[in-house]
Amino acid sequence: MTSGRWRPPALVAGSLALHGAAAVALAAAPQQWPWLLGLALADHAAMAQACLRPRSRLLGPNLTRLPAAAAARGEVALTFDDGPDPEVTPRVLDLLAARGARASFFCVGRRAAAHPEIAAAAAAAGHRLENHTHTHPGHFALRGPRVMEREIAGAQEAITHACGRAPRLFRPPAGFRAPWTDLVLHRSGLALATWTRRGFDAVARDPRRVADRLLRGLAAGDVLLLHDGGGARDRGGRPVVLEALPRLLDALAARGLRAVPLPAPDEAAAA
Repeated sequence: MTSGRWRPPALVAGSLALHGAAAVALAAAPQQWPWLLGLALADHAAMAQACLRPRSRLLGPNLTRLPAAAAARGEVALTFDDGPDPEVTPRVLDLLAARGARASFFCVGRRAAAHPEIAAAAAAAGHRLENHTHTHPGHFALRGPRVMEREIAGAQEAITHACGRAPRLFRPPAGFRAPWTDLVLHRSGLALATWTRRGFDAVARDPRRVADRLLRGLAAGDVLLLHDGGGARDRGGRPVVLEALPRLLDALAARGLRAVPLPAPDEAAAA
């Protein structure tokens, strides 16, 4: 658990206050229920928009870019989701090693438990392994706080056991959150991290387009998202990430940029 008292984000605090005021108003003037219902529905719509925007900070702190000092050094953060995968992840590690690049791997806990040797190899190579839930539930953002806590705790245990280092960051499946996710992360001692730009390699079958999406408008300090697990395959059956990653790394080198892992929360604050 993190130190200090959790304070709800402004949007969540405002929503709670609005619902409380609406309940008082409804008790005092029941005939106003259509207006109060409309107000509540508008609040729920605004909350849903925030939940479905992975880069939003309306529901709490969210690491979407590297600190200014890292950007000044010409660094970008390279991140991978949904591994480790016995076919793809070792080859991703080889590609990164060949170019001296390091990355953050947001691992699914049960996959880390199934392939601890791959997780350990990634950590030994200087990469960071972070929390991406234990089972990668498709409707994670719709789950209650207790289910979220179990998913996060299961992944923490599995990843820590596999690589010897506890994750410090969390990324929810698809980046979607609930209004209470920030509280759950506070209790779990984790910080939220999403991304600046993504290649959509989980669904796109053209490696060139995946790399182009990441490179278009790229700036130092950006956080890039790819997948080393569950990604798409090209028309020849090859994992798209293995074709897109060399293009991306070559382009970063040509632009004088260096791929690094995401910093831990205390490191980001000190940078």
